[in-house]
Amino acid sequence: MNAGESLKQKKSAVNTALDSILAGDGSVLSQAMRYAVLSGGKRFRPLLTLSAGESFGADQNTVLPFACAIELIHNYSLIHDDLPCLDNDDFRRGKPACHKAYGEDIALLAGDGLLTLAFELMAGSSLKGQAASVRGEVIIEVSRSAGVGGMIGGQMLDVTLTPEGISKEEFQSIIEKKTASLILASVKTGALLGQAPLSQMDAIYDYGKNIGLAFQTRDDILDSEEDDSGIGVSRPNSISVYGYEKTKERLERYIGLAIAALDKISLDTKELKFLAEMLLKVKKGKENAKNTG
Repeated sequence: MNAGESLKQKKSAVNTALDSILAGDGSVLSQAMRYAVLSGGKRFRPLLTLSAGESFGADQNTVLPFACAIELIHNYSLIHDDLPCLDNDDFRRGKPACHKAYGEDIALLAGDGLLTLAFELMAGSSLKGQAASVRGEVIIEVSRSAGVGGMIGGQMLDVTLTPEGISKEEFQSIIEKKTASLILASVKTGALLGQAPLSQMDAIYDYGKNIGLAFQTRDDILDSEEDDSGIGVSRPNSISVYGYEKTKERLERYIGLAIAALDKISLDTKELKFLAEMLLKVKKGKENAKNTG
């Protein structure tokens, strides 16, 4: 089985698990949570977690609850990002954003619900043997990546800094925190659950960080190619900071560094390489706008 086919199977497993996790009680809140998570998405982060875990010999059933938890955190952030007080986006993955479908109050609570459910999943998952010994380390890693020192801190910078006044150092801090931090945690979670030796964690870190930077850079390129309004940008992005051609060069460099990091690991990392290389595809139709994984 090639990497693309095996990743399709993993994505199916993630979607099945998420459907079960979000079965809910039929309330409007549980409906909103399901709507936000199950309305599409590439499942990029959980695929990274499962693939990294498999590379180090972790059983898929061991890693799956953590992969789903990270996806819940990602989707909570999308609900909140779309709210009028932040990005004010009416659509997500080709459908009305959660707050347009259910109202701002329910959407806000749905995001809160997904975030707390993620930690319930990680804390309550069934782990055996050595995997159980790293549960706390994994939860700390995910917490930090999603918190003020990671994703939330990056979002704060994103809403307070302007394209006109931002420095390249400040912009780099935004994308490292807002996007790359949770993607890095996705990779490290799989590696930790697979008992990756310390001698190989540096390579995993380099891969995860560069994949995270590549992911945001790719999104900025796609957004610029789809934006024909001529209005300009209200938030800093790679194009406004570096220009279009330089941004494409940075994307290729990040992916090259990620793959080079994997070459230092003497394991089967074909899926991780496939996920890196797919980020080089920077053409998509307008109907897929805001489909950010």
